[in-house]
Amino acid sequence: INGDVFRPPQKSILLSTLVGKGVQIAMTFLITLVFATLDFFSPDKPGALLTCLILCYIIFGIPAGYTSARLYKMFGGTNWMIIALTTTVTCPSLIILMLVFVNILLWASISSRTLPRTTFLALLALWFCISTPCVFIGAYLGFKRSVYKNPLPINQIPRQIPEQPFYTKPLLSMLIGGILPFCCISIQLSFIFKSIWAHQYYHDFGFLLVVYIILIITCSEITISLCYLHLCTEVTFHFI
Repeated sequence: INGDVFRPPQKSILLSTLVGKGVQIAMTFLITLVFATLDFFSPDKPGALLTCLILCYIIFGIPAGYTSARLYKMFGGTNWMIIALTTTVTCPSLIILMLVFVNILLWASISSRTLPRTTFLALLALWFCISTPCVFIGAYLGFKRSVYKNPLPINQIPRQIPEQPFYTKPLLSMLIGGILPFCCISIQLSFIFKSIWAHQYYHDFGFLLVVYIILIITCSEITISLCYLHLCTEVTFHFI
């Protein structure tokens, strides 16, 4: 199967977009937790943490676009603007839809926690005027780099995938693979939720940073193991 493992996936745009957004979100949380561990935030300034998250997310749009474009070009993509657009729209559009839905529910219940229109317009302005150009700049720079060459040649005729039992299906593998990462952060999540429900400020950012690093390592190791097992059993030669 060495001639098929490096064959471009059927949904290369989706995979490239998800990898780029993963880099952006991972770096955003990592830098924010580092700042929180160094006591840059305090209960006197409750909005500082959220502001740091938003700013880091916007800035790290450059490495997100860079990563997506390089991966997309490696898969044989030719139009860098398509991958830049999908990387820009994927996550923020879902967040904005969730904000609109929650805001409608709060407005219907006549709640005082409804998001002001000025705040909503400010978020849209940050997305269109700053975040989007950052992603496009990163995608342009990434697409200008040379193509990463596969270490092995790809067969011209794809190999047929044999019929597999139900327990080797990708959905079941994803469910099983998500158990260990969730166990890594379940205790800290319970502490965070207790602080939120009790209207208290969460202080243990140092331990949360250590747990976050362990989570990243665990996800990486599980992904490598699942890909290796799938290749050994010839479940699929495509990641997506």
